[in-house]
Amino acid sequence: MGTTSPPAKDLPREAVLIVNVHSRRGEALFKDARARLEEAGLRLIAAHAVREPERLQETVRDAVADGAPMVIVGGGDGSLSGTVDELVGKDCVFGVLPLGTANSFARTLGIPLDLEGAVAAISSGRRRRIDLGMIDRDYFVNAASLGLSPRIGETVPHKLKRYLGRIGYLLWAVKCSIGFRAFRLMLDDGVRQRRMWATEVRILNGPYHGGVELSDQAAVDTGEIVVQAVVGRSHARLAWDWYAKFFKLRDRDAQTEEFRGKAFRIETVPPQRISIDGEVLAKTPATIRIAPGAVDVAVP
Repeated sequence: MGTTSPPAKDLPREAVLIVNVHSRRGEALFKDARARLEEAGLRLIAAHAVREPERLQETVRDAVADGAPMVIVGGGDGSLSGTVDELVGKDCVFGVLPLGTANSFARTLGIPLDLEGAVAAISSGRRRRIDLGMIDRDYFVNAASLGLSPRIGETVPHKLKRYLGRIGYLLWAVKCSIGFRAFRLMLDDGVRQRRMWATEVRILNGPYHGGVELSDQAAVDTGEIVVQAVVGRSHARLAWDWYAKFFKLRDRDAQTEEFRGKAFRIETVPPQRISIDGEVLAKTPATIRIAPGAVDVAVP
């Protein structure tokens, strides 16, 4: 007789709510989120509106240390990525309120982007065990990138991002591409070394980056990380790649090469900064790897 897996544990009915009110919609939706969660039958042990983004991780750490069975984080992908480290190895469910610009992690998990739908996922959904990506010792939820994206993420004016959303990113990308140059990429999976010219490299734990579906190979439960390189030295190829992927054209993968594995060593000439879920936090050379089954999240 075959063995059956144990039944999935139910979602907790108690939680701590922590919202980055510096994110695009955080301030406006904090009170609404708290009210909707309580109306949905959740008991909020505490609710924090965090105005200084650098205090988010500390606030989550304290909630987990105090024994919260679920921590609900409201903000953009950077807020979620910057706090998920505190839940790794803990018996605490990660609840996601997508209040950012691109909300790529929520898209990957199938979490509705409207507040009502996201609250429903947290209050009446299910637990799902997912992988996390790692850059050296830092965990991330969805995607990292090097090349043009970090330059955009590092310099885009907050008000442009806040009020124009993805269109604001696009406009700023055109400005940042002036003077940008391709780089030499070396990728080593421990068995084989690959060398190529590239204009952008995406390190994917899920299919979305910048709110655009970039890969049909990347997922949060495969036990593998996907590295996608826009190859060659042409700015036009990079622009066409984003355009083709944004509009899901038939030849949308023509400009990229993809590699899958559990870990890679990545080096570039010249060194490149690495944007991790929208925040520039690392640089090459770096080791990238998958952390399989690292956290439980609430999903529909």
